[in-house]
This record gives sequence, C-alpha cells and structure tokens, in this order.
Amino acid sequence: MSRPRKELLILSGKGGTGKTSITASLAHLASEPRVLADCDVDASDLHLVLSPTVEQEHEFVSGVKARVLEELCTGCGTCEELCQFEAISITPEGTARADDLNCEGCGVCAHFCPESAIELDPARCGKWFISSTRFGPMVHARLKPGEENSGKLVALVKRKASELAEELDKELILVDGPPGIGCPVIASISGAHLVLAVTEPTQSGMHDLDRVMGLTRHFKVPACVCINKWDLNQEMTRQIERYCRDNGIPLAGLIPFDQAVTEAQIQGVCVTEAGQTPSAQALRELWQEVRGLLFSG
Repeated sequence: MSRPRKELLILSGKGGTGKTSITASLAHLASEPRVLADCDVDASDLHLVLSPTVEQEHEFVSGVKARVLEELCTGCGTCEELCQFEAISITPEGTARADDLNCEGCGVCAHFCPESAIELDPARCGKWFISSTRFGPMVHARLKPGEENSGKLVALVKRKASELAEELDKELILVDGPPGIGCPVIASISGAHLVLAVTEPTQSGMHDLDRVMGLTRHFKVPACVCINKWDLNQEMTRQIERYCRDNGIPLAGLIPFDQAVTEAQIQGVCVTEAGQTPSAQALRELWQEVRGLLFSG
C-alpha cells in the first residue's frame, strides 16, 4: 500500500527573504521519505545548496516560434508589416528574419506570407531535470532568458515531482516556490496541502505577506507564517504577529539574524548542517511546528 502524500510549499512575497535557505534546511530536517521540487524556474538557486547530480535532462517545449525559409522568401515585407511584436525585419540581403526573443508565436506572418516562406516551429523555452541530492530526488528546471512560459514550466515541475513521489512511494513533497503572487506562484499552489510563507519584519515584508495570504485564502489552501531575521525590527515583528493572530494564521516560527547563515551559504551547506547556532535551533523548532500542521490534517 502506498503512503499518503503531503505537499509543503514555501513561498515569499519577493525574492531575498531567505525562502530557499529555509527550504533547504527543512529538506535536511525532514525524516519522511521525500521528493524536492524547485519551482523558482526564472532564478532557481536551491541547487547551490543541494549540489544535485543530474540523472535526467529534458527539453521544455511550449508554444511556437516563427522561422523564415530563406530559399523561398522574396523579401516582400508582408510579414514585417503585419507583425505587431516587431519580431520580423528585412535584412540587407533582402530576406526576412525572425527574432526569437520578440516572437509571440501568433502565426500571423505564416498565415499571410504569399510565398509560404515562414514555418512555425515548436519553441524550446528551457530545460527540466530530475536529479539526486543528499536529501532525496529533486525535480528542477531552467527557463531560457526572455521566455515568458514560467507558469507552464512550474506546473510541469510540480506534476513531475508528484509522479516521482508516487513512483518512489515518498511521503513528503517539499516545494521551493517562486516569489511574488503571479502566474508561477498560482501554478505552484495547485495541489499543496500547506503553504509556509516566509517574510521579514519590514513594511514591505508585511505588505507582501498580506498579498500571499490573500492568494492562499482565494485558493483555500491552509497557510502558516515564518518571520526571518525577526530581531532586526522587533516592533514590526509584533505587528506581523498581531496580523497573524487577527487573521487566524498560525505563526510557525521566528528565525533570528545569524551570521552563520551567510557562512553556511559560502560553504554550500544548509544552516542546520553547519552546527548548533541560534538560527539552526530556530529552524528545528520551525520544522516541528510546520510538520505538526502538515500531517495533522
């Protein structure tokens, strides 16, 4: 009989709050058989701490891009005139050229080309991987610069992580989510049993936290909060604590500012692997609270 699975998603309203460092430490602390997923496909960095060994590499194909068949092109300029994205231009040689970065794959150029000199090829937007780490298998991805299909790639990473957990009978899926509240975050929330929102004790951190909580309420996903570097602004920390109390949101942990976090990052290890430090102890307490919330439902 397969194990019941739980999925924990770690989010933050912006980058730089310590979300990925916390994810890596929770991956270290979890005793449950687990699969890891890095859904920050635009700027992934979980691999910097976990040093994955890539076992599978796959192309991520989404949409189409225009390609000019130069041998058929007469340089009439119809495609350049019709393209609303300025993705096609006529070269000094007198043939059309399509710019992959600007092309939106609408197909207007190919449809109206009088010489049928434009084809629409599958767009290879990035790559996704299945790797091994010291804490278990990990699904992660890399979107090509300038591509705008991160929501689809996040959905793919999530689906592959779920399939891998099913195949390997893993009890926990631990997801490092993308920052913000846009399409990639919405894609990452699907299927999550609990969201851990990481914030900092600043006015902007409070604002970003409120936006993330609005998103979790909209999708009816339970959430809890962790305040990172709580002791740098204790008055703001108290405001966030009041916000959590007033809205019935569990405050799962307070992590102090600790130079050991930077030292661990330099060494390429998790904070909880680096020794007995105040932040490591706070992370252990955080995991006990989060684990209780995750597996109690």
